[in-house]
Amino acid sequence: MADIHDCGFNLIEHPPHSPDLVPSDFLFPKLKAAISGTHFQSDNDVIHVLAVDGLLTSQDKEFFESDIEALKQRWQKRTCWVCFATDEDDVSALWVRPCRCRGTTKWVHQNCLQRWVDEKQKGNSTTKVACPQCNTEYIIIFPKLGPIIYVMDLCDRIIYKICPFIAGGVVIGSVYWTAVTYGALTVMQVLGHKEGLNVMESVDPLFLLICLPIIPVMLILGKMCRWEDYLLKLWRKYAAKLSFLNHLFPSMCSPTPRVPAETMPLSDPISATRILCGALIMPTIATITGKILIGTVNSNFQRTLLGGVAFSLIKGVLKIYYKQQQYLRQANRVILDYPKEGSSDTRSSQSSEV
Repeated sequence: MADIHDCGFNLIEHPPHSPDLVPSDFLFPKLKAAISGTHFQSDNDVIHVLAVDGLLTSQDKEFFESDIEALKQRWQKRTCWVCFATDEDDVSALWVRPCRCRGTTKWVHQNCLQRWVDEKQKGNSTTKVACPQCNTEYIIIFPKLGPIIYVMDLCDRIIYKICPFIAGGVVIGSVYWTAVTYGALTVMQVLGHKEGLNVMESVDPLFLLICLPIIPVMLILGKMCRWEDYLLKLWRKYAAKLSFLNHLFPSMCSPTPRVPAETMPLSDPISATRILCGALIMPTIATITGKILIGTVNSNFQRTLLGGVAFSLIKGVLKIYYKQQQYLRQANRVILDYPKEGSSDTRSSQSSEV
């Protein structure tokens, strides 16, 4: 040993205890490189040459050989990274090295890894599973299927892929035929039952299949056109400049201390459903309004059309008045001071007045 140190070589008597290290990879690396022209198969060959040359004593040789053997046994000892069991704990267990990991994470029980893969796949055998340490995808194979099972499995996968498209087609078809039916009922309601049937029977069926579903779409688009809001903005902009409007509507033309924030009409899901329901029920309301207000008109179409216009105008005027009052109420809102102790009654009375 002293002769080896005199030669300038630093031998590692106790190498790091890491299963990542192979004994032949780190024992006497500098000494192997120093002996030129000699090829060694293992560390034991190096020890034998050193012992023959007199660089190692018999005690040093026995020490290194025992240390190498213990390190090899430690390196060859397998530990499951799932259950942390070794070969000694379960001799009959099957081992697998499924990824590029080294050291304590390269070995795992076959059953432990199967349970871990089942947990990750969650019943879907087509899901790919990778190692959590090195992110290497596991190579998973299945036993070969018979011809009958293969055909059944192929059909199952094809059905699984086309079912979303079939479901989408069913939904679209249901919506389309619902729109066609609604359009036909609207035509009979507006024109009258007999006259509506006669008109639809005299028209090309292809034309009906195209035009009838457009009726509910046009009603919804017309309902989304909020003409009363545009008229209300013009009112707020020019009403204060017209003197005769100030005399007719003094409360609606009064100046406001601030401009309150306005809400978006479709920001609330309830507003969207309200627009949909209002648009679809509009022909029925127009028919009823026409019979009540303009019952003297003989034509069903003209009576329904005039009833719809009258209903829209009356509703729009009332809505403008309601929104303007809410606007003035929000603009004149006042935040009160926090009342002192013992004045809860005063605060409740002030809140009720506001």
